[in-house]
Amino acid sequence: MGFHDLPLTERLLIARRGTSFFAQRLAELSDEQLSGPTGLAGWSRRHLVAHVGYNAAALCRLLDWAASGVETPMYASAEQRGREIAEGATLSVAALRNLFDHTVARLDEKWRHLPESAWEAQVRTAQGRLVPVSETAWMRTREVWIHAVDLGNGGRFGDFPDVVLESLLTDIVGMWQKKDLGAGLVLAVDGGEPVAVQTDSSPAEKVSGPLAAVVRWAGRGTVGVNIDGEVGEPPRWL
Repeated sequence: MGFHDLPLTERLLIARRGTSFFAQRLAELSDEQLSGPTGLAGWSRRHLVAHVGYNAAALCRLLDWAASGVETPMYASAEQRGREIAEGATLSVAALRNLFDHTVARLDEKWRHLPESAWEAQVRTAQGRLVPVSETAWMRTREVWIHAVDLGNGGRFGDFPDVVLESLLTDIVGMWQKKDLGAGLVLAVDGGEPVAVQTDSSPAEKVSGPLAAVVRWAGRGTVGVNIDGEVGEPPRWL
C-alpha cells in the first residue's frame, strides 16, 4: 500500500509527524549553526528553513483556492519563489524560527478547517500539475521529511515511515522515466523484486540495499548501497 492509498487522516498524520521531525532537528541547532551549510548547493540552513516555511505558506494558498474556488497559485513565478527564499535567509534567527512556527500552524489550521466537500477540488502545483488539494498532504510530507535530513544534524532516511520511503522511490523512478533517464539501471530493495528504471533497455548497473539506503541514494546520491556496474551517482533530474 502506497501513501496515496491511505485514508486522508493517515496521510495528514504522516505529514504532521514529518513536521515534528523537522521541528525537532531545527530546535537542536544553535542560532550560530543555522548559518552553516547544507547538502544542497548554495543553500545554508537559513535558506532551508526559509524554504520549508514559505512552502507551508504556498500550500495554504492552494487550500484557500480549494475552499473559495478563486485561483491562488502557490507562487507568482519561479523568480518570486527564489527571491522569497533568498530574502528569508537574511531574517534574524528569531524571525526565521517564528516564520517556521507560524506557517506550520497556519497550514495545520487550514487542513483542519477545509470542508470535506473541498478536498477533491483541483488546484495547480508549482510544476503546473493539476491535482486534488488532498495532494498537499504528500507535497508537505516530501518537504519536511527529506529536508529534516538536509539540515545535516542527525536526521536519517532510516527514520522515515516505510510508506514514505516506498512512495518517494516511486516518485523518483517515475520522474526518471518521464525524462528518459536511468537506462540500464536496476534498483533492488532487500526483500523486494528488482525494478528496471527503463524497461526497454538491457540492465547494465544494479543498485541494491535496504529500502532507506536505496531511497537515499536515489534522492541524494549518498553511499550505503551495493553497486554493480559503473552507475556511481543517480541520474540528475532537477
